[in-house]
Amino acid sequence: MATGAEGRPTYEVRDDPERNRYELLVDGRVLGIAEYHRRGDVVVLPHTEIDARERGRGWGEVLVRAVLDDVRRQGLQIVPQCWFVADFVGLHPDYGDLVA
Repeated sequence: MATGAEGRPTYEVRDDPERNRYELLVDGRVLGIAEYHRRGDVVVLPHTEIDARERGRGWGEVLVRAVLDDVRRQGLQIVPQCWFVADFVGLHPDYGDLVA
């Protein structure tokens, strides 16, 4: 879904529906995940995780932003059970309309 900017590693966020999660791949390696459960038109987001060695570098924001953009593209809403997703939405009110 996304590619790194100049000077930053190449990254992609992809949906893995068989595992009910989005994956953040950086230079081909899974660096983070955002688990989800779909209930009709609502996506429950219970857990996100970034590799401990890579935390604090903004990858969580990259992952969550891509997930929320994909949810919006599909016309769905979210239940942000994960504290990180809830905090992200609170800090970025342009995503507030996605909360069910």
